[in-house]
Amino acid sequence: MKGESYEIYPEADGQAAAAGALVFDIQRFCLHDGPGVRTTVFFKGCTLACAWCQNPESHRAVPEMAFYADLCLGCFRCADACPSGAIIKDARARIRYSRCDACGRCAAACPADALRKIGHPWTAPALAAELARDIDFFTDGGGVTLSGGEPMLHAGFIRELVPLLKKRAIHVTMETAGHVAARAFERPSGLADLFYFDLKHADDARHRALTGAGNGLILENFRGLTRRGSALQARMPLVPGCNDDAANIAGTARIVRDAGLSSIHVLPWHGMGETKRARIDAVSKGFMGKVPDADLLESVKELFFKEGIDALIYR
Repeated sequence: MKGESYEIYPEADGQAAAAGALVFDIQRFCLHDGPGVRTTVFFKGCTLACAWCQNPESHRAVPEMAFYADLCLGCFRCADACPSGAIIKDARARIRYSRCDACGRCAAACPADALRKIGHPWTAPALAAELARDIDFFTDGGGVTLSGGEPMLHAGFIRELVPLLKKRAIHVTMETAGHVAARAFERPSGLADLFYFDLKHADDARHRALTGAGNGLILENFRGLTRRGSALQARMPLVPGCNDDAANIAGTARIVRDAGLSSIHVLPWHGMGETKRARIDAVSKGFMGKVPDADLLESVKELFFKEGIDALIYR
């Protein structure tokens, strides 16, 4: 697949209107992406490469094609439609990614929806109008959540989008891993009402081994948001064998406690990203993980409790 990008510097504000932003999914009636009932927008592009990634289709900051082998009829209308000769006749794969430019003509020709284009451009006014359609469902303090990938790669676009949502009194939550240039988080009130901030590992070297980057910049941005008085909720993906040990729980609790916070949301790894990985030209290799069992979840909750941190375990 052509045109990868892993730049940690987000777009400047002035670029947003002209360029728009790539979105790979909009999910409705979400219950774990912020308060109440929410609509979650998933942006393309990420600055980390977590071994356990649940959304591998978010990694690349460009459109790409996905092949759903279980839906394929074998008619090969896609091959007739492809101008680049990127279609291959194999039961397990369909796209020669070295030739594919994600034009989407194969997907348009497929009668079974077995080929799909991941990543479509949106302007801020168009996306705000689409999200406003759901306003009647935003009960119990609900609203819109900006996720990814790393939505902060689109900080300029988001600063254009959020005021349009606020005009409709729509609450905005941002889910971020924080690995972008610190200047992106300046004027945080223009980005979100609430930040859900992921802390993947407390140790810098271990964080680098698991995600491809150290945690120094992430912690700088985490602490910067707390200094600015932003509404902030710490979160941690729980991945057995990667960050579930007592030392990391204690270290993560210390980071949260030192920031003046008293709780963390724990997200157990569920393995659904592996199915997605098989459909695309995945950046990262497959992850042979284990879904946390009830005993581990209770143990992690207790370890955080002993450190003075209330852990909410997502089930």
